[in-house]
Amino acid sequence: MRTTQGQDVAGIAAGLDNHQIHVWRLRYDRAQRREPLCALLSIYLGVPAASISLEDGEHGRPELAEPLHQILQFNWSHSGDAALIAVARDVAPGIDIERLRPRAHAMQLAERFFHPEETAALAALNAAEQEPAFLQLWTGKEAVLKAMGRGIAFGLDRLRLTVMPMQPSVLWVDGDDPAQWQLHTLPAGADHVASVAWRGPDRVIANWTLADSA
Repeated sequence: MRTTQGQDVAGIAAGLDNHQIHVWRLRYDRAQRREPLCALLSIYLGVPAASISLEDGEHGRPELAEPLHQILQFNWSHSGDAALIAVARDVAPGIDIERLRPRAHAMQLAERFFHPEETAALAALNAAEQEPAFLQLWTGKEAVLKAMGRGIAFGLDRLRLTVMPMQPSVLWVDGDDPAQWQLHTLPAGADHVASVAWRGPDRVIANWTLADSA
């Protein structure tokens, strides 16, 4: 397995330390289910892909079965034909990617599900800015919730984020200290928006793309 630049994925995986989060972009085919995810995790763990066992957490987040869960943390997301995988040690990342497309009811969704101050900030933007800003908020919230091990049922209005064009950050989380949270946008191409989040000190995010032939 190699990156689009021909670099060896095993060599990159061996360099993952507690100061980094590795983020991988790859083409996604729904028919493959979790095979690409398990193949990448097997390289990081140095075990055959067939030995990778995933379990769904209480709120549906996939996790490695013990004892591998203590060695490596990950999260993944897919939208359309694109997927992102975040891999880390000693911290649980959350990642989300969404495809850019017209959403006629974006503001109605924001009014229903987002924090009122986020909705007001979105409403102040012009029409061309609202779609990417809405998706940046959505992916940011999803990333934080997934890092918490929760899902949308927790309540998208129970956390408040900055709104584009401001730099992404967590302003408020119900029952937690927002200063403990890291939130970053990710390069996802012209047709997608993506975010990654985790609770803990800031880390270096290293972005890689898997070759289609991987």
